[in-house]
Amino acid sequence: MSAVQKQVEDITQQAELGEKGGQYLTFMLAGEEYGVEILKVQEIKGWDTATPIPNTPDHVLGVLNLRGAIVPIIDLRKRFGLDSIAYGPTTVVIVVKMVHEGQERTVGLVVDAVADVYRLESNEIQSPPDMGGTINTEFVRGLATVEEKMVILLEIDCLIDFEVIESASATSSDEDDVSAEAEAEN
Repeated sequence: MSAVQKQVEDITQQAELGEKGGQYLTFMLAGEEYGVEILKVQEIKGWDTATPIPNTPDHVLGVLNLRGAIVPIIDLRKRFGLDSIAYGPTTVVIVVKMVHEGQERTVGLVVDAVADVYRLESNEIQSPPDMGGTINTEFVRGLATVEEKMVILLEIDCLIDFEVIESASATSSDEDDVSAEAEAEN
């Protein structure tokens, strides 16, 4: 490898690491702390029952009307294959903005509780370990040790199957149209 190629590779690696640094909102799931980039968080709201949508995966609880916008709601416990628990007073919905193929989507993530906000430098974030292909780590951005505990940083744009989200939103919009037509007839 030439010296120039090595420099380009080093700069590319530094740029990739630099993208990982920043502020992260952390939350709890089954006693583990996870984090998402705070710039992706639109708001945090208390748990409210979602309107179920038929023929969606178990982790898609349904949709909420958030100030006129239909927002799909994802239970991260179910998405990660964790045991379900009853929602309690600390259960919240973290509303995030995700980007897929240049299109922005708003999605609500149900979590056990909000934990904290941390500022992490890129050198504090380690790449996820290679699990030999047995575990899908594409939605793990990295791992960081904060105050002697491990925080799993999520790559929020890779976390959700966008085809499922789009079908849930479309189904909900269709149901709203049918409801509006029925009300207009009465």
